[in-house]
Amino acid sequence: MNAEQKATWILIATTALAGLGWIFSKQAIQGLPPFGFVGLRFLVASICLLPFSIKFFNQLNVKLVMQALGGGAILALALLSWVYAISISETLGEGAFIVSLSMIIVPIIAWLLFKDRPKRAFWLSMPIAVSGLAMLSLTEGWNSSSGQLWFLANAFLLALHFNINSKLAQQLPVLLLTCIQLFTTGVIALAASLLFETFPQHIDDSIWGWFALSAILATSLRYVMQTLGQKGCNPANAALIMLLEPIWTVILSIAWYGEQLSGNKLIGCALILLALIFYRTDGRLFKVKN
Repeated sequence: MNAEQKATWILIATTALAGLGWIFSKQAIQGLPPFGFVGLRFLVASICLLPFSIKFFNQLNVKLVMQALGGGAILALALLSWVYAISISETLGEGAFIVSLSMIIVPIIAWLLFKDRPKRAFWLSMPIAVSGLAMLSLTEGWNSSSGQLWFLANAFLLALHFNINSKLAQQLPVLLLTCIQLFTTGVIALAASLLFETFPQHIDDSIWGWFALSAILATSLRYVMQTLGQKGCNPANAALIMLLEPIWTVILSIAWYGEQLSGNKLIGCALILLALIFYRTDGRLFKVKN
């Protein structure tokens, strides 16, 4: 097995961990307040990355710290909207596909912020993705649930963070930047929890077990594996492999919670996946060879 094949398998395992992260989080917030869960999770994750990041601290200055903190604040808002959506939604698989739309929203944000015009594949993918989102909302007529809207808000915030973070990553070591942003997310989420939530007096050991799995496996380990995979894999292939996350989430949600998707919702998920693949491959997978 060559280096690229190893990287491919690492990325596939990363998407499985990401899918498991949805289950871990849903289980953990059965006993922990959602915002408090995010705060503790990302503080623990940042502490896990600190030993690998501390050697880069001498590269920091006030401007870079403020920019990294700003990126962390956007990530915090994205994750707070995500965990709130999970807490009020009964369909994790559907939510995962909605959140995956963030990749198609990225070019819109880049166009608005940096005047980077979207490529041609974007304009062909967007109507397909919007049609898929509409199908997810069709039950008996048009019926967008609040969970769907919060997942969509999360997709927009993740797209904004992706654009900002791509610029910051050119100025700071990735591990250091991630450590700062995870720490910022943890602090903001805990502050939100103190303002809006109350921690229960007793938390079962099983809940702390789900929390540990979420913080260590689905956050810290997942990030390290994704970094290793991306280093050894062609960027286009890596991007395509990462589309497996919502598929894993659907499979795991069906297996764990017995989640059932209606025909409309299955079609909606399929359309979103089609749009994402079309966009990520610039339509190459759908071109007929002569």
